[in-house]
Amino acid sequence: MDYFDGYVLGSGLLQMLLGFYFFSKFLHKKVKARFYFLFALCGLGILCFISAGRLAEFGAYVLLLTANGLFLWHADWKSVILYAALVVEVTQLCYGIVNSLSSVLYPLMSAFDQKFIGIAFMLLGELVSLLLISVCCHMACRYFSYYESVKKQYVFMVFIPILLIFFMDEMINSMVYSINVTDGSGMMTNMNHYQLLLIQLLGMASLFCVLLAYKKLLRNFRLSTELSLLEQEERSLNQYVEEAKARYEKTKSFRHDIKNHMAVLKRLLQRGQLEQALDYIGDMAEITEELSFPCSTNHPVVDILVGNKLGIAKNKGIDVHCSLLLPYPCGLRDMDVCVILSNALDNAIHACENMDEGAEKQIRVAGRTQGDFLFIEVENSFQGNRMFKKGTGLSNVKAVTEKYHGAMSVKTQDETFILNVLLIIPRHAERISQQMD
Repeated sequence: MDYFDGYVLGSGLLQMLLGFYFFSKFLHKKVKARFYFLFALCGLGILCFISAGRLAEFGAYVLLLTANGLFLWHADWKSVILYAALVVEVTQLCYGIVNSLSSVLYPLMSAFDQKFIGIAFMLLGELVSLLLISVCCHMACRYFSYYESVKKQYVFMVFIPILLIFFMDEMINSMVYSINVTDGSGMMTNMNHYQLLLIQLLGMASLFCVLLAYKKLLRNFRLSTELSLLEQEERSLNQYVEEAKARYEKTKSFRHDIKNHMAVLKRLLQRGQLEQALDYIGDMAEITEELSFPCSTNHPVVDILVGNKLGIAKNKGIDVHCSLLLPYPCGLRDMDVCVILSNALDNAIHACENMDEGAEKQIRVAGRTQGDFLFIEVENSFQGNRMFKKGTGLSNVKAVTEKYHGAMSVKTQDETFILNVLLIIPRHAERISQQMD
């Protein structure tokens, strides 16, 4: 029975399999059945050769989980260590809670057959421990596992408190069990099991409080970053609006003087001064060229944005081409369209700048609508391997596409980087307001 308790229920097979299962759930990995069997065999093999106590057993358990996360799934090492420690800590606290609860209830069963009660308490205690581990790990996995907003550099902010709770709990258990003696029935004397049970419960509550605080902290970091980006985009949009106003004033002034320009041309032609008339028309053409946008998209705000970005690209020696046509007005917020195009074009310009001096550099912007769908494609030249890191710019583009229930894809073809964005255009005001919220 002791062998069954120690190697199958307690610190053995079922615990290993359960911990391995939730460890894979934390990392969002799918595991084949044979890997569960191999993991259990490795765990039991390690435990058979370790006789240095519970701390060494838990350490070996953490190392085994960590090795599987790194070498089997190639997961991020910080996340692997964090979730391995979390699984082991939950396991330790759950067993501590059930053991303390059993110690409280066992003296109340003195009227029954002690041998039968002992076996029943052992089996029920192990099963309740496994059930409690499942419940606690499920809650932690559901609400705290592998957040999209996880900043890997902040992992140790939660890892250190978990280690502190682990060692404090282990130290309390070691001290309590080392200074107490047992009576004839095997029960420990001079021990307040109620206090020990309270300590274990507070340890579990502290663990979840740490996870909750960490999740809220990461959420605040994410919201702070998003707010900063929105403020940056708002400043850029205000700049484009001011530029549009300036162009409008120039156009208004030109329209006011057009009659005078036409009168001068008429007089020059009447006098037969053709060369002077052509020079005057050339001057007027330069003025109108300054008033027009380099790229006409049918969207006034986007005209300013794309014109500004492509103008910067031209000044850097980059060939540009624009065949973008957008619906206006439509259910897409001007700010959201600017977020997509500004980040895409900034990335394209940056990629072209990093190319060799004699390399061919070009940027192509295209887009069209079909029904309720808007498709935008931005191509640019780039150098380097085909692996690239999705930075803040592409993350912002993805956030906007998800807002409109669309999709974003990136791919490389030869020395060309291609960004495709598909948006669903809301047709009704209710849907537009929902998207804006």
